Amino acid sequence: MSLIEKNPFRKDFPVIDQVIQGKRLAYLDSAATTLKPLSVIEEMDRYYRLETSNVHRGLYWLSENATTKFEATRDKITKLINAPDRKLVIFTKGTTEAVNLVASTFVKNFLDEGDEILLSQMEHHSNIVPWQLVAEMKNLKIRVIPINAKGEIIMEEYKKLLTPKVKFVSVVHVSNALGTINPVKEMIALAHQNGAKVFIDGAQSISHIKVDVQDLDADFYAFSGHKMFGPTGVGVLFGKEELLEQMPPYMGGGDMIDVVTFEKTTYNSLPHKFEAGTPSISAVIGLGKAVDYINETGLTKIHEIEEELLRYGTEKLSSIEGLHIYGTAAQKASVISFGMDGLHPQDIATLVDKEGVAIRTGHHCAQPLMKFLCVPATCRASFSVYNNKEDIDQLYNALLKVKRIFG
Repeated sequence: MSLIEKNPFRKDFPVIDQVIQGKRLAYLDSAATTLKPLSVIEEMDRYYRLETSNVHRGLYWLSENATTKFEATRDKITKLINAPDRKLVIFTKGTTEAVNLVASTFVKNFLDEGDEILLSQMEHHSNIVPWQLVAEMKNLKIRVIPINAKGEIIMEEYKKLLTPKVKFVSVVHVSNALGTINPVKEMIALAHQNGAKVFIDGAQSISHIKVDVQDLDADFYAFSGHKMFGPTGVGVLFGKEELLEQMPPYMGGGDMIDVVTFEKTTYNSLPHKFEAGTPSISAVIGLGKAVDYINETGLTKIHEIEEELLRYGTEKLSSIEGLHIYGTAAQKASVISFGMDGLHPQDIATLVDKEGVAIRTGHHCAQPLMKFLCVPATCRASFSVYNNKEDIDQLYNALLKVKRIFG
């Protein structure tokens, strides 16, 4: 029996086992946020019920316990992404804050007027707008790496854009709207040959494929906890040591300082220089449990299940007359974006919700990509380790019902 026939991991996720709108829940919106395993929920609950305290500098048991668990998460992330040193793992509120941090403290300080930043045509708004803000401030130029009809970066065009003016490249590892897995290792190598630094948005890749920042040679790599079975409000920025050491603090406050006087303040060492104020302690501790879940399940097994779901889902949805799939890259993660002739995506999503199916609809924070696709929006079904064949069949039958309703 295939893994998507009787998925052994569904029992770990309490949200799944409920009835919505009188129907079993088919949760197909993992690209927006993954469901949380019970182990993560229980660990965060334990912190608030029995272990509440602040981290760092407290000399009593509760604080030392919280600090130990908090910093253990940093060690787990270090190992997960193969970072060369734990001090290069910085906790943020999420990928968005990580992008803004690098824009404000690296690009703002080390790029000059007339320098260029390259972004791909499939980027999330969070990987566009922060660079635009600093580009306006510094009079930088943003250029766009084009994609083809399948949703793949056109590498020959990327190479042409890598002129001596390009000092920075920021690109998504896996597209949230198309599922495309970009050849980021090759892109990083080409950028480095040109003398440019590279930021990789790993929000959609971290729970789907193995990420090795040393193998990629990424200058910066960021991701969010809530897309890897962890809580919202926490994320990670990895940066190379020589760059992080040069960068000024992003925010001022407690914990990021060394010595404070009214005349001058000196700053804490990495990673604390970039972690001002009381962090989201329970979220970081919960993130540690999410990493445990990924390790115990195994990225190979997760990938195997998602590949099978993607194949089955693509086959089923492609058989529906008038349905069009957007994003058919050769290397693709478990996302299917689609539209149906004569139907608005919002109407589709509203109607399939009545059948207990949760999908995402809209521009997916990728309006430039929607413009390229010549559509206002798409529907998006995205899968994770807890989905099974029945979820996809439920979506398929709901879409057939939509077709019957609209004739």
